[in-house]
Amino acid sequence: MTVFITHCWKKSLERIVLLCAVLLLGTALAGDIETRRATIAPDERGWAVSAEFDVQIGARLEEAVRKGVPLHFRFEVQIKRKRWYWIDEHVAGRVLQYRLSYQALTRQYRLTIGGHLHQNYDSLDEALAALGRIARLNVTDRTALRPGEPLTAAVRLSLDHTQLPKPLQIDALADRDWRVEASTHTWQFTPVPEQ
Repeated sequence: MTVFITHCWKKSLERIVLLCAVLLLGTALAGDIETRRATIAPDERGWAVSAEFDVQIGARLEEAVRKGVPLHFRFEVQIKRKRWYWIDEHVAGRVLQYRLSYQALTRQYRLTIGGHLHQNYDSLDEALAALGRIARLNVTDRTALRPGEPLTAAVRLSLDHTQLPKPLQIDALADRDWRVEASTHTWQFTPVPEQ
């Protein structure tokens, strides 16, 4: 009798360990976009943002890209002025669309920026690294930001689920493997007067 109970207990313990491993694996496979750094600085055209993101997409999204499903990403930058009497005033902002696709014929990943600029990469890691680098993107002209006035800037790079094919949009809502966690990075800055 005790041999039977001990045998059942071992199977239960194995199932619990297996369940924990599957749950931990599921969280490890989910995607994540993490902000490494972001800055706003003046340049010849006005005020430009530069940012770096660590972009990791899950195994399910990698498989979808390899099978021909394009992934659309959205980079957003906002500059706001704090007001004590009302909601913060929107001073400037910009949205940039990215499209990541796989070209089966050439076996290359194509990153399209803003619908105009196309760049091919040999590996998905190279394409994701390029997606995560935004360099000197013009946000506004020089006159929009007053020198010496404190402002709040926010940047975010996220997967745009609305651009997925309709059947996959439902999966993206229900299945955790289709989600890419992305948070908004916010910081304070004060434009310095020109010399």
